[in-house]
Amino acid sequence: MENSTDVAIIVGSKSDMMLIVDTVKTLEEFGLTYSLNIASAHRSTQYLKQCIENAEKSNVKIFIAAAGMSAALPGVIASETILPVIGIPIDGKNFLSLDSLFSIVQMPKGVPVATVAVGKAGAVNAALLAVQIMAIGDVSLKEKLKVYKIKMADAVVKENLKLQKDGMAKYVDGLKE
Repeated sequence: MENSTDVAIIVGSKSDMMLIVDTVKTLEEFGLTYSLNIASAHRSTQYLKQCIENAEKSNVKIFIAAAGMSAALPGVIASETILPVIGIPIDGKNFLSLDSLFSIVQMPKGVPVATVAVGKAGAVNAALLAVQIMAIGDVSLKEKLKVYKIKMADAVVKENLKLQKDGMAKYVDGLKE
């Protein structure tokens, strides 16, 4: 389909861009297309609505929104669309990031937002959750997810084998490098 986007990523400010790099890399690893916009739920509400409308016109399937502080962005997007919204709480200086986590996870009935971990783990998990949702109807994505999980498991086993071979002291010294 022409002009079709799989995932629309919206961040609240330019300071959120470094975190979203991991989301983009993960989506690209699975071959998904995405759009990326900066739009504040508080400072540019009309522009945010335009971003949502444009994403929907491109047949987007899922929204990912990263937000810190009051973290209203994912909820506002969810209030404007019927599509799935995944919220990434951003590490913050205020309230140990609890403000962004609670703002995203405590949505009122009827306005669901899937919430992932705070920070970098959440950035990757948001992309993976988007892939998993889309894999429901896509055999190719299902296979890519299986391979991804196998690679993760193999990496853990490989590290354990190295630990067993080197012993704790040498292994830990190697981590410091």
